[in-house]
Amino acid sequence: MEITINGEDKSFNDNFSLQEIIVELKIEDKVMAAAVNMEIVKKDNWKDFIPKDNDKIELLQFVGGG
Repeated sequence: MEITINGEDKSFNDNFSLQEIIVELKIEDKVMAAAVNMEIVKKDNWKDFIPKDNDKIELLQFVGGG
């Protein structure tokens, strides 16, 4: 499947869950929030949420600063 993550086109196996995509990208410890097509997906649902071809995903991390 082809999806866009934070503005960058990526390819993943069909039926990869949102959680599997995050793990595949090696950013599981950094991502705090996810939105698919501008809709927030709760972290508790990442393992069950299967993105579709051409979905747009935003993976957000919180950064501290002063």
